[in-house]
Amino acid sequence: MSNTDELLAQTWQVHQQGNATHAEEVYRGVLQREPHHVNAWCYWGIALHDLRRYDQSVQAYERALALQPHFPIALNNLGNSLRYLGRVQEADNAFQKAIELSPDYFNAYRNRGTLHAWTGRVDLAFKYYFEAMKLNPNDAELHRNLGVIHLYQGNFKEGWREYAHRWRCAEAIQHSYPQPKWTGQPLDGKTILLYCEQGLGDTIHFVRFAKELQDRGAKTILHVQPQLLALLQGFKGVDYLIPNSLRLDQHFDYHCSLLDVAQVLEIDATNIPANVPYIHVSQQLIGYWKGVLERALPPAKKRVGIVWQGNPDHQADMFRSVPLDALVPLAELEGIQLISLQRGKGTEQLKAWKGSQTIYCMPEDIDQSSGAFMDTSAIMHHLDFVITSDTSIAHLGGALGRRTCVMLCYTPDWRWLQDRPDSPWYPTCKLFRQREIGDWKPVVSEICNHIQGPPV
Repeated sequence: MSNTDELLAQTWQVHQQGNATHAEEVYRGVLQREPHHVNAWCYWGIALHDLRRYDQSVQAYERALALQPHFPIALNNLGNSLRYLGRVQEADNAFQKAIELSPDYFNAYRNRGTLHAWTGRVDLAFKYYFEAMKLNPNDAELHRNLGVIHLYQGNFKEGWREYAHRWRCAEAIQHSYPQPKWTGQPLDGKTILLYCEQGLGDTIHFVRFAKELQDRGAKTILHVQPQLLALLQGFKGVDYLIPNSLRLDQHFDYHCSLLDVAQVLEIDATNIPANVPYIHVSQQLIGYWKGVLERALPPAKKRVGIVWQGNPDHQADMFRSVPLDALVPLAELEGIQLISLQRGKGTEQLKAWKGSQTIYCMPEDIDQSSGAFMDTSAIMHHLDFVITSDTSIAHLGGALGRRTCVMLCYTPDWRWLQDRPDSPWYPTCKLFRQREIGDWKPVVSEICNHIQGPPV
């Protein structure tokens, strides 16, 4: 092994431990000295991909392939970066070439399936996932992905079963306790620990199941993200609310993820507990914001809260988030006052807003003194509509029972299901779906027609 190859191998170990920034610098340094080193171009492409510099990643893989056209790994990785750029046909071609060169290339089949799952071709997603399964039938990520598709299609029983394989994926945060996991045992007189496993929106979504278990006789302990303590303080369904930043020393008999409760209860589209609102905020806080908005806004206009940008760290953010300028048609409607509920990333787009009316922006310190989502929840009680991309605000609006319009990308998260304009999870939510990848114009047009209609 040459000194360069040894350096690349050592750097790859660092890269796999999560330090893509350092690895990228090393790979780039190698290429400055040896611009014809094929593997260095491939390693650099992987680092650039992990840093979300997808255009540059594509260029790196293309340089590797120019030097070595028959390079299945570079082709597979190229397909992945093209997928994140929405260049679907090019990505599919890259995966096809990788498979032609290496017919037993498991990752190429799996990634090709994910490409088509992302772009709504569920038939092709199943096709390539099943091809991958022939090569590695026990792959946890593959089973998890199949679970997501089944849930998206409304095949809940099969979906929950397959999605449970997520606990075997490398990124899963394990919860190990001496007590048994709850799998349906009688709960009368028992205490169950419930914990969150994903983001804040997921917790707001699935916390409803704590009440279901309480109704079965259990005392419930919720180990929750600290940011949600204030919002869930008065939630009917939780006996003990404990931040998951603290060590747990309470007695309990069973433990279970909130999401796994849905599987144990055999939840499907017909029996989802959807009594809203199931999250409440204090009347005092609602009253405070009533006064603020009455002093700041015209009384005769409909108030419409808008959120366009989701979590930029989400792998599908480039599909889910909506450019603020796409919402300009809302500003042209008569009798509408737009109010920004956007926080953090995305607010920089306000500086370039091209709408004919000014968007009213809430004070920068909202949700800081009262707790995450507390002020926003109170403000929502004084809005006629909330319009949001697929973010935690969609779940908050639904849980509060507010009229919420959710802008969904062409292939949205599984919980919004396939094709339907409503949500069995949130009766007051209406779903507006893209007809083509990346095209938000018809979505916004339909929302404009909806909010101009008579009150419901």
